[in-house]
Amino acid sequence: MKAKSPSPLPLLLLFLILSLLPSSSLSDDSAAMQDIAKSLIVPQWKLANGNPCSWPGVSCQGGSVVEINLKNKGVSGELSPSISKLSFLKSLQLQKNQIKGDLSSLANLASLESLSIDDNAFTTMPADFFSGLTSLQTVILDKNPFIPWSIPDDVSKCVNLVVFSASDAAVTGNIPDFFGKMPKLQTVTLSYNTMKGELPASFKGSNIQSLVLNNQQTGSQFTGRIDVIASMTQLSVVWLQSNGFTGPIPDLSELASLMDFRVRDNSLTGVVPPSLTSSATLKNVTLSNNKLQGPMPKFADGVAVDIDKGNQFCSKNPAEQCDPRVTTLLEVAEGFEYPMDLAESWQGNDPCKNWQGVTCAGQEIVVLNFANRHYNGTISSAIGNFASLQKLILSNNSLSGRIPDSLTKLQKLTLVDVTNNDLSGKVPEFQQDVEVRKEGNRNIGKEVDSSGGDSGSNGSSSKFQAGTISGIVIGVLVGIGCLVAVLACYIRSRKHKEFGWVSTQTPANEPELVKIGVIGTNLNDGSWNGRYTQSSTGNTTDSQGMYMSINAIRSATNNFSEDSIIGRGGFGVVYKGQLNETMIAVKRNKVGLMGKKGNEEFRAEIDVLQKVRHRHLVALLGFCDVGDEQLLVYEYMPGGTLEQHLFECSDNGFSPLTWKQRLTIALDVARGVEYLHSLAQESFIHRDLKPSNILLDNDKRAKVSDFGLVKLALDKQKSMMTRLAGTFGYLAPEYAITGKVTTKIDVYAFGVILMELITGERVLDDTRPDEDTNLVYVFRRNILDKENFLKSSPDPNLRLDEEDLISLWEVAEVARYCTAREPSQRPDMSHAVNKLAPLVEKWKPTACDDDDDNDGDVGMSLRGRLEGWQNGESRFTEWYNKSLSINYD
Repeated sequence: MKAKSPSPLPLLLLFLILSLLPSSSLSDDSAAMQDIAKSLIVPQWKLANGNPCSWPGVSCQGGSVVEINLKNKGVSGELSPSISKLSFLKSLQLQKNQIKGDLSSLANLASLESLSIDDNAFTTMPADFFSGLTSLQTVILDKNPFIPWSIPDDVSKCVNLVVFSASDAAVTGNIPDFFGKMPKLQTVTLSYNTMKGELPASFKGSNIQSLVLNNQQTGSQFTGRIDVIASMTQLSVVWLQSNGFTGPIPDLSELASLMDFRVRDNSLTGVVPPSLTSSATLKNVTLSNNKLQGPMPKFADGVAVDIDKGNQFCSKNPAEQCDPRVTTLLEVAEGFEYPMDLAESWQGNDPCKNWQGVTCAGQEIVVLNFANRHYNGTISSAIGNFASLQKLILSNNSLSGRIPDSLTKLQKLTLVDVTNNDLSGKVPEFQQDVEVRKEGNRNIGKEVDSSGGDSGSNGSSSKFQAGTISGIVIGVLVGIGCLVAVLACYIRSRKHKEFGWVSTQTPANEPELVKIGVIGTNLNDGSWNGRYTQSSTGNTTDSQGMYMSINAIRSATNNFSEDSIIGRGGFGVVYKGQLNETMIAVKRNKVGLMGKKGNEEFRAEIDVLQKVRHRHLVALLGFCDVGDEQLLVYEYMPGGTLEQHLFECSDNGFSPLTWKQRLTIALDVARGVEYLHSLAQESFIHRDLKPSNILLDNDKRAKVSDFGLVKLALDKQKSMMTRLAGTFGYLAPEYAITGKVTTKIDVYAFGVILMELITGERVLDDTRPDEDTNLVYVFRRNILDKENFLKSSPDPNLRLDEEDLISLWEVAEVARYCTAREPSQRPDMSHAVNKLAPLVEKWKPTACDDDDDNDGDVGMSLRGRLEGWQNGESRFTEWYNKSLSINYD
C-alpha cells in the first residue's frame, strides 16, 4: 500500500508561526547590550558570558530584553545610545548609581513602562527623549545635574503616565497645562527646580493625588493663588512650601483623602478655613511663615503641626477667638481677596492700633480708607456691621459688583467714595446727608450679566445697538486721545530747557548702573509697552514699539560725538542727545567688557522697567541691541545728581540745598521706593540706593535711578540669598554679612541718605577719626543727646529756623529707625512716607477760584486729569495721613 504524502497544511502553519517569532531580536538585543556594556561600567557584568539574558539584572522574554535593573549597583560610565534599540524593553532601573554624561534618547521605545534614573550624574536631557513612549507609566528623573530643560510637549502623548517625578533635576519654565488633562496621572513631583508661573487651571477636576512643587530655587518660584487645589478632589499630598503663592487657602472640604498639606514659607493671607482644621484624614500640616490671619487654628490630636511662626493670627492661643471688630475687618479683607498690605499691617487683636486704612475714635471704627490700593474683589456687606462708621473711602481701585445695601443702615455715615472702580447695579438709597461719590464706574446703575454685558429686555438688538454706539464712542475717544497726545508732546518739547551735565562716573570698586527707570513717553523711534525677546542671533528684539533703531540714536547723539558725552562709567559712556525734539540720555555699554553679568543686567533692567511707572522713578524711553551695540535710552534729568548737590556743590557751581529742598527730595525718594516695594504690580528691591543714584530736575525734585541691581521680591516675608551687590556704607548689616535680601535693605540705605541730607557729610569718610569713619555710628551716637545733636550735627550750610529744627529732628528720628541693626526694627517705606509727607506738604485751604483746574495745563482733558490723579497720590489721603501717628518701635 502506497504511503500518503504529508499534507502541506501543517508545514504552512509552522512556517507562519516561525515567521511571527522575533527570531532576529536576540541577535539585535545582544549587539545592543554589548554596546551598552562597553560604555556602562557594571561590576556584576565583568564575568558574564555572551548571552545578555544571563547577565545579572537583565531579564528577557522570548529572547528579547524586557528589563534592566541595576538599582544601587555601583554602576558608572555612560549610557550608550544603543539603549534605544531594545525595542521590547519594559523597565529600565538605573537609580542610585554614578552614571554620567548625556542621557541617551529613549524615543520610540513603545513597550517601555517604567523608567528610573534618579540619583545619577546625567547632564543633558535629549529633546526627543519622551517621543513615542506610549506605554510609559512611571518616570523618575530626580537628582541629576541636567543642563536646564523644560518639560516637552511629547509627555502629553504618554497617555498611560501615572507618575512623573523630576525633583532637583534643573527643570525650568511653567507646569505644562496638559498635566491636568492626562487621565491616569496621579503623582507630579517637581520640587527643587527653577520653575515659575501659576498652578494650571487645567488641574481642576484632575486625578492627581500627590502634588509636590516645594522649594523652587531663588529667583524663580511658583506664584499666584492656589484656588484650583479646592477642585482637585483626589489630592492626598500637597507640598507647595517655599514658593511665592499668594491669596487665601481655599475651602478644602472636597478633598476627602487629604493627608499632608504643606504651604509654609509662602505669602498666603486670609483665615485658615475650617475645612482644613476639621479634616478627618489630615496627618501633617505646615503653615508657618505666611501672613495668615484670624484666630490661630486648632487641629485634632495626632496631627503634626507647624503654624506658629511668621503669621498674623490675632492670638497665640488656639482656643481664643478674635475681637469682633477684627473678625468683621477680615470679612472686609476677604471681599478684597485678602491683599498683602493689609495682612502685613493688621497685627494683633486691636484694630485701633495703627491698622492700615482703619481710623478709630476711642475703640470705635469711624473711617475705613482703602483708596488707591489697586484692590480687586468686591465691597463686603460686613462693613454694615460697623455702626460707628462715618466715612468709607474706596476710590481708585478695581472693585466690581454692587454697593451693598447693608451700608444704608449706618446712621453715622456721611461719606461713601467709590469713584473710579468697576461697580455696577443700582445704588442703594442712603439718607439725604450721606454724600455718595460714584463717578468713574461705567456700569453703575446698570444690571450687568455674568459675561460683563448689560442685561435688559431688548435682547440681541439692544446689545447690537449698544455695541455699535460703544464702538463709535470709543473711536471718537481714541481720536481725541491721539490729538491730545500729539499736542501734549509738542507742548512738552517746547518746555525743554538746556540740560546740565550729569556725572555717571563711578568711584573705584563701585558698580556702575544705567540711569533708567520706568516706561516713558511714546516716541516715533520707540515707546515700549511690552516685553523684549531674544532673537536667534542673541540680540534683543521688540515687537511692541520700544525698540529704537541704531541710526535714530546715532543721529540723536551726533554719531556718539565727544561733545555729547556727559559721563563715563564702568560699563560704558553716557551721551546727551535730542530725539524728536525730546532731550534724552543714551547709555552705550561696552559689550566686549560687560561679560555675562553685564548682559544679564542689560536685559533684566528692560524686563523690570516695563512693569513700573512712577513720577519719582527715572523713565526708560527705549533700547537698542544690535551687533556690538547695547544702548539704553532714558529720560534726561537736567539737575544733576543728589551727590553733586550735597557733597560737590561748589565744584559744580550749585548753591547748597536748602532744608526745604532736602525734605522734598527725601519724600520724593521715599515715594519712589515705596512704589517699588509695595505699589507696583510686582514688588522690587532696589539694592543700590545712594545719592549718586538720585537724579534731580530743574526744580530740585528727585527721581530714583540705577536699576541694574533690582531684585524681584517674590516673597517679602522671607529673605532670599543673592550675590552681594551695592555700595559699602549703604549696605544693611544683614545683607553685607549673609547676602540675604529683603525690602528692609532699601530702608537701611534710605536712612543713610537721610543722615547725609541732615549732616551734609558722606557716609564713609577716611578723613574723619577712625572711630567716626562711618557716619551711621556717629549719627546714632549723637542723636542720644537731642540738644547737642541739633547744635552740632546739621550741615553748616543750612539756615535753620525753629520750625526747621523741629522737622529736622523728626527726620533724624526716622533716619535712626531706618538704620536699626535688626531688619524687624526698621519701618516700611510707607511709614517713612507718612512721617515725611506732613513735614513737606503743609495743607491749607485754597480760594474758591484756586482749585485743581489751575494746577496744570488748562487745556488738559478730564481723562488726562483723571490719569494724573490716579498716577499721583490722593491729596485727601496725604492730608489724612498727617493725622496718623506712626510708632516705629
